[in-house]
Amino acid sequence: MREVYVAGVGMTKFGRSEFKSQIELFGEAAMDAINESNLKPKDIQALFVGNAQGSADEGISVLGSHAAGEIGLNKIPAIRLEGACSSGTAAIINAFMWIASGFADIVLAAGTERNTASPGEVATRLMNTGPHHRYEGPTGITFPGVFGLVCHNYAHEYNIPMPRLKEIMCMVAQKNHHNGTMNPRAQFRKELLREKYFEAAVVADPLQLFDCCPMSDGAAAIVLCSKEAAQKLTNKPVQIVGIGQASCGSLFMQKDYCRPIARETSAKMAYKMAGITPADLDVVELHDCFTIAEIVATEGLGLFEYGKATYAIEKGETQLTGRIPVNPSGGLKAKGHPVGATGVAQGFEIVNQIRGNCDARQIDGAKIGITDTMGGPLAAVANIIYKRGW
Repeated sequence: MREVYVAGVGMTKFGRSEFKSQIELFGEAAMDAINESNLKPKDIQALFVGNAQGSADEGISVLGSHAAGEIGLNKIPAIRLEGACSSGTAAIINAFMWIASGFADIVLAAGTERNTASPGEVATRLMNTGPHHRYEGPTGITFPGVFGLVCHNYAHEYNIPMPRLKEIMCMVAQKNHHNGTMNPRAQFRKELLREKYFEAAVVADPLQLFDCCPMSDGAAAIVLCSKEAAQKLTNKPVQIVGIGQASCGSLFMQKDYCRPIARETSAKMAYKMAGITPADLDVVELHDCFTIAEIVATEGLGLFEYGKATYAIEKGETQLTGRIPVNPSGGLKAKGHPVGATGVAQGFEIVNQIRGNCDARQIDGAKIGITDTMGGPLAAVANIIYKRGW
């Protein structure tokens, strides 16, 4: 396979979009990525767009083609990919494969979503289409309910008293809100006080309001290219050196909710392809849809031993100045979570960390980073490893 590099990245501010549609949000992020790549839209040879709920939220189908048309690309292959929250990462992986195979030289991958377009009860219903319709749907399980179960399982499996686990979950929320204060594109840019965390309403025991990521609108984009093209387009090369993607048929097929099968499989694929171990990572952007999700993801990615992440978090190892900074962008928790855009937004952060463009939240000496996105109730995970190039 050919080497694949990042030419440029773009991202809108995440939050609530009152006036811009998901197609318009895509156009904003896409043009930023294309302009940063020193390219014109006519140079793009294919487009992959991650989007989970556009057909329902805004009544838009064939979204890939409409997105291409938004920036004047009316003849290229344009494909929408849906993998719930991992849709954006799937878009990058597909773009990667086109270039690695030699089928194309310059490809645009993006993700876009306008989750707030639907009223609250409709948005909740749409989000809850992820569980298996036959085995899980009839139980009424929700995503907060799933991760409430993860909390209880984790506390039981590793003999951690729930009050202590809740303190660690609070630390995760506070860390990510703190990081979000330094991210101008984040949805939430305020510190989170411990008292406010514990006073908040219970959503699904033991999860409270500030354990949960928000509903968000936004888009992100990334231009991928061959090494030959990258040498002409950028003086800050970032290479994709590892990819992984795996699935599992949702909750009823899981052996352990604290160790999603898809994540362990996908992460191993990415590490093997990159020729690295978790110890080689400098920065991590992972899927913290809930605070407990960050805790179990750090273990699933091999950053900490199983059952030991709480102790590492207490020591500050995942903070900006810690041994392995996690979610310097603010994560889904503070940056926001426009479902189809999340995986690409994680790539946006890692690329800028490696390029040294993150100002106050910059990780010193960042050379290698990984992204982790989980779609559905533990059902689909995709990972990408980025590394400073030549």
